[in-house]
Amino acid sequence: MSPPQVVETGVIHGRFQPLHLGHQEYLLAGAEQCRTLVVGITNPDPWTTAEETTDPERGMPESNPCTFYERYLMVEGALTEAGVSRERLRIVPFPHSFPERLAHYAPADARYLVTVYDDWGDAKLDRFHALGLRTEVMWRRTDKPISGGRVRRSIAAGQPWEHLVPPAVARVVKEWGIDERIRG
Repeated sequence: MSPPQVVETGVIHGRFQPLHLGHQEYLLAGAEQCRTLVVGITNPDPWTTAEETTDPERGMPESNPCTFYERYLMVEGALTEAGVSRERLRIVPFPHSFPERLAHYAPADARYLVTVYDDWGDAKLDRFHALGLRTEVMWRRTDKPISGGRVRRSIAAGQPWEHLVPPAVARVVKEWGIDERIRG
């Protein structure tokens, strides 16, 4: 299988609660496929978060301890630290719970890059197709070794967690008191 053709603009998205090494793999793979990478931060605020039947925990307040701005800092820090120039990045809110709003946040003519691990991934892909967006599934996997939930549980339990996230993210978590917030 040959690598995908590089396009002008790619759109990739995630909740990043917090951004972990699995997210970074996905983000960097997406950055290789486009000149400009639009990173959409989902569930940008409590008012643009809806219950998702395929993943009910994703909308719960305890699953969303980081603000949009904190996640913006995580995305920007992790990607620039990994060598992606700021000039190539656009970081935007991405309220995918309300697909009719997405065109107000990200370009409809971009390539939408997704990964699928479960029914939730397929549901997002279906939403993008219903909107007529050009999508590419970068990979389908059933094993997800790192999750935001795992990182949050490790922080809450006082267990090591820094090895699960890029160094820039660990700094944001500590500097903004996100670790203390998660521990309650």
